[in-house]
Amino acid sequence: MKNVIVLLVFCVFTLSIYATNENEPIHIEVIGKGNPIVLIPGFTVPGEIWNPLVKELEKNYECHIVTLAGFGGKEPIEFPWLPKVNEAIKNYIVNNNLQNATIIGHSLGGTIATWLASNDDLKLSKIVLIDALPASGALMIPDYNAENLVYENPYNDQQLAMSDKEFEQVAVAMSKGMSTNASAQERIKNWILEADRKTYVYGYTDYLKLDLREDLKKISIPVTIIAASKPYGKEMVTQTFKSQYENLKKYDFIVADDSAHFIMLDKPKWFLSQLQTILSSKNE
Repeated sequence: MKNVIVLLVFCVFTLSIYATNENEPIHIEVIGKGNPIVLIPGFTVPGEIWNPLVKELEKNYECHIVTLAGFGGKEPIEFPWLPKVNEAIKNYIVNNNLQNATIIGHSLGGTIATWLASNDDLKLSKIVLIDALPASGALMIPDYNAENLVYENPYNDQQLAMSDKEFEQVAVAMSKGMSTNASAQERIKNWILEADRKTYVYGYTDYLKLDLREDLKKISIPVTIIAASKPYGKEMVTQTFKSQYENLKKYDFIVADDSAHFIMLDKPKWFLSQLQTILSSKNE
């Protein structure tokens, strides 16, 4: 009987460890050797989106590929979601002593990279922001006030109540505006559908609440921003980014012509070339 009790305790303890490991804010795969690069994907997107880029970079860099909780088949976590994700990535960089790491982030991933760069206790090399804004909510919501954004609201309730078929229609519509490539649109749609629904809904509220425009004043490392020209056109995109990044002292700005939000899928060769140039340039 004593042996049975010991065995049960061991099983419970083992399951607890497993659950803790599974329910983490971030999941990271490390590939390659060299100077560290942390690659953070956008909302609903798994780390695998970086695979073509990593295939080239792993020859000279140690790539830390992030997938966020609730996306890409990873287990969801308790809310608030984004603050936990941010802190987990920051702690990962500190705990693994990733000195002078470069952070590459797409969309939400770029916003997270901006938050990391504004932290005084992190010594980063540079950040590369791919179609990412410091305050997306301010661009999307009239009379923006982050304090007014709460999880329980009619729009969120409606999304949570949608049937799978209704939600798929939303995902299809969204994916069409995010890429000019039909096969890429299918991948984007599937990533949205594979996401944990609650993380998709409440996590996006976290995203819209985050306003880093004042924090930009704290950033002193090199910043490169790559923005998509579609669907609004180069002139409007340039104006939008200039306004949102007004408090950033200095940055390089590149527009990806004839590309929508997922630049790495719409213009993969051009994107790789740009990243290689950025990574090889000396910090100034």
